[in-house]
Amino acid sequence: MGILDGKVAIVTGAGGGLGRSHALLLAKEGAAVVVNDLGGSVDGSGDGSTVAEQVVKEIEEAGGKAVADFGNVTSAEDSQVMVDAAVSNFGKLDILINNAGILRDKSFKKMTEDLWDPVIAVHLKGTYQPTRAAYLQMVEQGTGGRIIMTSSTSGLIGNFGQTNYGAAKAGIAGFMRCLAIEGAKAKITVNVLAPNAYSRMTADLFPEGSEVNFAAEKVSPAIAWLCSDESEGITGRQFVISGNRVSLLYPAQYKIAQRDNAEEPWDASEIGQEILKSMADWPKAATVPDLVF
Repeated sequence: MGILDGKVAIVTGAGGGLGRSHALLLAKEGAAVVVNDLGGSVDGSGDGSTVAEQVVKEIEEAGGKAVADFGNVTSAEDSQVMVDAAVSNFGKLDILINNAGILRDKSFKKMTEDLWDPVIAVHLKGTYQPTRAAYLQMVEQGTGGRIIMTSSTSGLIGNFGQTNYGAAKAGIAGFMRCLAIEGAKAKITVNVLAPNAYSRMTADLFPEGSEVNFAAEKVSPAIAWLCSDESEGITGRQFVISGNRVSLLYPAQYKIAQRDNAEEPWDASEIGQEILKSMADWPKAATVPDLVF
């Protein structure tokens, strides 16, 4: 018995790294899985079916159920095919994990449209298209659902050389927060994962030995649980998972200055002085090392 027995899931970008880990664990916990992967390289170039088929083979050899899908997540048509594959092969759709992504890092001074546009497309539009197709299917079924979107501390906090990636990942977080509100009536939960895991996309960012300490397999358990019936009351949240550490990242307000709204507006210099005076007491800003290592 698994916590996802009888569930049907789609995992995008599931041919390797985090996506593969998610797909394998969801299947182990009892879900039938549509394993989506275009088969491209880290920068998004190329395609191929081998990686998705290999993950399906691993799932089936372990006694699970899975089918491969080779669609492009930026395509509305391909995204609908993913959902149709879940329904035609397994009868329904309960879970979508948006994981597909690419990297084209460069400092902003050297950023060009051929580096910017594909990253925005694959991450942001590539989250929108599968989510729209899956969300409409879940609404039609009327039995709720689970949607996980993959963001990053690059978008939620910031990171050098990733303005394109960070912009897309921040957009995904905003997308999640709005859709979580809309999905509540239909009992569709929507949450964000900001993972810190060793993979082919992140290998250059980690010190030696990180393959074990920050293995993708350490991120997936919390995500599998968030896809279960037990997590029905959790939506609109941002989870940062690094190794065996699970954290909740949440927005907070800190009041700097206030006067009665019936009064005249602040003078610019006056409010500036209030801001400067308050800075020593501002909450410490989160940093990537704080959350990662």
